[in-house]
Amino acid sequence: MVGYQAFAELCQSADSDARGHAAHLAALAYLDHRGHAEEHAALYAALIGFLDDPSVKVRAALAYGLLHADTAPRPVILSLLGDSPVISRAVLQYSPVLIDADLAPLIRRGEISDLVAIAQRRSISARLAGMMLEAEQREVSLLLLRRLEVAAPAEVLLALAMRHSGDPQVRGALLARQDLPAQGRLILIRAVAEGLKSCRVVKGSLTSGRLNKILRDSLDTAISVIGEASDGDTRYVDDLAVSENLNTRTLLHALVNGRVLFFSDCIGHLAGVKTEKVFSVLNSGGRATVAALFARAGLAPSVVGLMVRFIQHARMTDLSDDVSARHYVVTALTEELLAEYSNDIPFELEEAFGYLSEQNITLARQAARGVVSAFAEHRIGAFALPAPAEERIALPAA
Repeated sequence: MVGYQAFAELCQSADSDARGHAAHLAALAYLDHRGHAEEHAALYAALIGFLDDPSVKVRAALAYGLLHADTAPRPVILSLLGDSPVISRAVLQYSPVLIDADLAPLIRRGEISDLVAIAQRRSISARLAGMMLEAEQREVSLLLLRRLEVAAPAEVLLALAMRHSGDPQVRGALLARQDLPAQGRLILIRAVAEGLKSCRVVKGSLTSGRLNKILRDSLDTAISVIGEASDGDTRYVDDLAVSENLNTRTLLHALVNGRVLFFSDCIGHLAGVKTEKVFSVLNSGGRATVAALFARAGLAPSVVGLMVRFIQHARMTDLSDDVSARHYVVTALTEELLAEYSNDIPFELEEAFGYLSEQNITLARQAARGVVSAFAEHRIGAFALPAPAEERIALPAA
């Protein structure tokens, strides 16, 4: 306990350390006050008085006492916010008294030290996060993007993805966020593919054709996975259509890998039908109904026939998890096409047939992985090798 007289002596001391001690005590006493209103008012007046102390140590001691309290007097906190940089930055970073209206003008001013301090606050609204990301300060942007609990406006994240897709650190921070729009995620995945294509280590490890095939398959997978996870966001499919990426290959890849929701979104966009209706038709519609849906989506007649066959096969298997089922369906479709057209594939089906042929090889490799080891684990004994043939004696000619 400190008596009133002793406190008054500390306040009037010539020693800044003593006055700082008094300021800190006054702050703690104000926050934990349980007495009369007059006493509380006197403590408030003491806090106001310490704001005019010429020593930064005294004002810093006052700020330290009030810094983390949500019941700190707002006028005192706002005054400390305009104090020396070491005090104002601490108030910016820690004081829960400050609201968005207090912080927004400082963000617009664009001082990097202020932005860094605000970016480290315990709680940041999506509005403030968007303002700071739009300030185009890389250090601040990385701080905010790496705080996954801080929400940010989708349009701001998309703009960042478009502007900074070539920056690996920003790209990684954006890809780690669940709230990144699907369009932005695809932009960044494409940038990653371009980076791998130009990487000397990668180029030295694979031939150009093999590298291009791997990257194209990876992009196809990324398009369908992102679309499946977009939760019916029509803007993603709209952007694919505008950029001419909503083609037969994309549709087939979605089907082969069991991305039925994304496939339904794509067909719904092309046919002008709600996704729920498309999904219902694909799940239980007759061949004629499914064919009519694909025809309405603008697919060529030969492609319509291929898609209808694919749907019939897909209904009997689980393509989302079973690699062997995918291999079976793709092999069956390939053989049916060769038999139907007598090995003379029409022009409209060349892209689809080429894709199925590529996938047949890829899926065969995936399905074969682990088969021998799995067989060896369950097989008792050894492989039965053919017996060596007896050596034949050549008789001399008579």
